Amino acid sequence: MPPTEDRANTTSAGPAIILVEPQLGENIGMVARAMANFGLSELRLVNPRDGWPSEKARAAASRADHVIDATRVFDDLASAIADLNFVFATTARERDGFKPVRGPVEAGRALRARVEAGQRTGILFGRERFGLYNDEVGLADEIVTFPVDPGFSSLNIAQAVLLMSYEWMKSGLADETETNFSGPELVPATKEQLHSLFAYLENALEARGYFRPEEKKPKMVDNLRAVLTRAGFAEPELKVLRGIISSLDRFSPAMPRGDGSPGDDPRRLPAGVARSRAKDQES
Repeated sequence: MPPTEDRANTTSAGPAIILVEPQLGENIGMVARAMANFGLSELRLVNPRDGWPSEKARAAASRADHVIDATRVFDDLASAIADLNFVFATTARERDGFKPVRGPVEAGRALRARVEAGQRTGILFGRERFGLYNDEVGLADEIVTFPVDPGFSSLNIAQAVLLMSYEWMKSGLADETETNFSGPELVPATKEQLHSLFAYLENALEARGYFRPEEKKPKMVDNLRAVLTRAGFAEPELKVLRGIISSLDRFSPAMPRGDGSPGDDPRRLPAGVARSRAKDQES
C-alpha cells in the first residue's frame, strides 16, 4: 500500500463533495473513503452535528487521510458553494421547480465537461434522515437522482457519494468498459488437442467400467463430447484436465499418490496376476 502522500498526489481535479449537516462521523469517514476510491479529494461539510475534526471519521475513512486532512467546514450552504460555478443537488424525491433533472451517468459526463472547461463544480448531499430541504436544492443548478426502487429509495450518504464518484471517474475513461487489469490471454485449443483428450478420457473411463450397459456407450460418449466441446477450452485448460484424469486413472484411495507405484494396487492388476501374487504372499 503506497503512503498517504502518494495517494493524495494521484487524485485529479474534480467536483467538491458537499455534505449538508451530516450527523455521524462514521458516515463522513465512509464518504471520504468512497471519494478516494474514485479520485476525488475535496470534501466540504456544512455544520456537522458532532463538530470537526472527528476521530471516528478518520477511523472509518480507512486511510483516506488526505481527504480527511483537507476537509473544510462551513457554517451555511451558501458559503460552502460560493466559489463554485456549477452545482448538482442529489435527491430521491421529485421537487417543485424548473431545474433540469439528470441521471448519474449523464451528470457524471456533464461534470467532466465543465471541469475540463475550467469550471469549479460541486455535488450536494443531504442529511442522513431526510436529505436536502427545498430551499437548499434551490441553490443548485441542476438535480441528479438515482434509478432506485421507488418503494425503497433512501440511500446511505456514503452509498450516494460512491455512486456519483464512480460516475465521475468512469466519465474520464477513454473506454467505459476499461479495467485496471485483465485476465491472461489463452490460446484456444486445437481440435487435435481436444480429440486427444477425448480419446484419453474415453480409455480411462473404459478401464474404470464407466460405460455400462455396453450398448449405451456410443450415446454416453456423444454426451461426454458435447459437454466438453461446448465450453471452448484453451490449451492450458486441457492440460489441467488431462492431469486430473491421469491422476484419477493411476491412483486410488487404497493406493494414494506418494504410497508407492500405482501398479502395486492389486485392484488394478489382471485377475490372474493378482491371484498369483496373493498365493506367493501366503506361502
